[in-house]
Amino acid sequence: MTEPDMSLWDLRVTVERIEGRSVCGMEVGDYFELTNSAELRVPDGKHFCMYALQAALPLLPAKQRDLPAGDWLEQDCHVACPDPEERLVMRVDRTRRCELNSGDLT
Repeated sequence: MTEPDMSLWDLRVTVERIEGRSVCGMEVGDYFELTNSAELRVPDGKHFCMYALQAALPLLPAKQRDLPAGDWLEQDCHVACPDPEERLVMRVDRTRRCELNSGDLT
């Protein structure tokens, strides 16, 4: 096993608020985690709406990395579900720095 040569942040994406009606069955506080670069985890017995998930996915690779202080994505952590009736807003939080070997990922 070789020494780690990169680090990424593990992330938690949490439903922060629902400003409309929840049609997907999710509640405030529901979440999923992205760990070890690419492992998606949902708590046992819970689910995460596919459409809310697809809204967050494009932002996650950037949020896993350290960005320059002036980068807007370094300062912003919210993403919205595309369903206009639901108006579900999620927050992306960095939870743990993960040391990885890039050769194990490619």
